[in-house]
Amino acid sequence: MDLYDIVIAGCGLSGATSARLLAEQGYKVLVVEQKKHIGGQIYDYRNEHGITLHRYGPHIFHTKIKQVWDFVNRFSEFSNFQHHVLSFVEGNFIPFPINRQTLNLLFGENLKTKDVSVFLQQEVQKSEYNPSLPSFRDAVVSQVGARLYTLFFEKYTEKQWNCNPDTLSSELAGRIPVRDNNDCRYFSDKYQGMPVNGYTAMVNNMLAHENIHVLLGCNYESIKNQLSAKLCVYTGELDRFFDYRFGKLTYRSVKVEFKTYEQELFQPAPVVNYPNDYDYTRITEFKQMTGEKSNKTTVCYEYPSDDGLPFYTMPNQENQHLRELYMKEVKQLEMTGKYLFIGRLAEYKYYNMDLAIESAMKRIGLWLKH
Repeated sequence: MDLYDIVIAGCGLSGATSARLLAEQGYKVLVVEQKKHIGGQIYDYRNEHGITLHRYGPHIFHTKIKQVWDFVNRFSEFSNFQHHVLSFVEGNFIPFPINRQTLNLLFGENLKTKDVSVFLQQEVQKSEYNPSLPSFRDAVVSQVGARLYTLFFEKYTEKQWNCNPDTLSSELAGRIPVRDNNDCRYFSDKYQGMPVNGYTAMVNNMLAHENIHVLLGCNYESIKNQLSAKLCVYTGELDRFFDYRFGKLTYRSVKVEFKTYEQELFQPAPVVNYPNDYDYTRITEFKQMTGEKSNKTTVCYEYPSDDGLPFYTMPNQENQHLRELYMKEVKQLEMTGKYLFIGRLAEYKYYNMDLAIESAMKRIGLWLKH
């Protein structure tokens, strides 16, 4: 296959972004995807009731990065959808992330904006946590206290990762979003929305270039020895590329179950989290995100799983150690100028959609300069 300058393994967001950027610079690009559809895990489709479903669970686009926002808007018009989430806690639907309204509803308070930070400081002060060697639990408790950690984070995290939160990296917690006003939006990013014709259509437009050819239903490993491209952009699982030389990295998956109900709406928000009750972590009602009209509604139940397609990297010490071993090998390959490892799976690093695009833009940009 000497027809192509570049081969890209994977047709998700990282692969499609890379393909477009390289094609626009005149390179002939072959995108190889083992699934039988484009888009990777942002793939969506419309069901028989006229409702657009996200096959692998909900994706809402949001970013602070104007360059990324401008890029995706080249390939799709976006709605001005502002995401809202409720958390089912103690039998009530409570706004999440934590804001002034959350605290007042949960604790029967009448906090003003100026009172929120003081209230949380008091919650932290009466809680026990380890500030020197923080785990996920310690990181959360140090920001919002033990009561809110127990209500919103503890059981949800156990379900999501199938382990004790004390064994997870504090980096997973990041900076817990807390608002001292009644802003109930899930994201506060400047740019938010949903592609009006869906993610699959957006990715299809990215790939619609004369220099891009897409090969679906094909495993990259099965044909890599037949390829002689100048560059391989790899977006698949990091350990798989190296035939599990140092051992297998752990990935978490999600099993999604779709149900259609004979009613206009099913729940009071687009997404409802279930941190403490039931086996699923959340329910998504797609009509509330897309604005589509139907006398029925289809929702998605998410059940975290050890088995299935890799969705999330597992942020613990063992996996971090393995990642470092593999990334040393990656560095050696990338120094040749013939390989780039880009994306959540290939870098074994959690990315939101916008950061996956930003990473691809940066990495491809640097390669083009050399």
